[in-house]
Amino acid sequence: MTAAQAAIVLDSPRVEDGAAIWRIARDSEVLDLNSSYSYLLWCRDFAATSLVARGADGEPVAFVTGYIRPERPHTLVVWQIAVDHTHRGRGLAGVLLDALTTRVASRGIDTVETTVTPDNTASDRLFTSYARRHDVPLAREVLFAGDLFPDRAHQPEVLYRVGPLPSRPTGDSL
Repeated sequence: MTAAQAAIVLDSPRVEDGAAIWRIARDSEVLDLNSSYSYLLWCRDFAATSLVARGADGEPVAFVTGYIRPERPHTLVVWQIAVDHTHRGRGLAGVLLDALTTRVASRGIDTVETTVTPDNTASDRLFTSYARRHDVPLAREVLFAGDLFPDRAHQPEVLYRVGPLPSRPTGDSL
């Protein structure tokens, strides 16, 4: 962990973080922005499978949101991950992803899924490097073709499936 990362504290999101998380997602300019209401719900209902990175002032500077797939209870779906522009380029997204998968390992998670549009090179690099760092396979396939979206201008969502992950010690470190 670098000195810049050491000043960052990883924490469960709280409802009060919803507005900041919404702003970080909006300012990313690559994520599909959900309603501000949905980020409040996410912080309430999926806090156990999500993380925020807090800066020195305690405010979120990055986040990762996820959930356990109901039909595949050993799969963590990473819904969104974003870093405030002032904290980019420091490896914080990778730190968040590693911390979240470590956190949920005690639930028997052995696969991580996410979707990435073809133009989102940062997310492609993040999940490719995650698979390489953990020495696990990464498979890609189109999950939702662009013409399925109502505006017809959406790029396809490519499913990234990472795993099986190696077994990890149980216990929640956060």
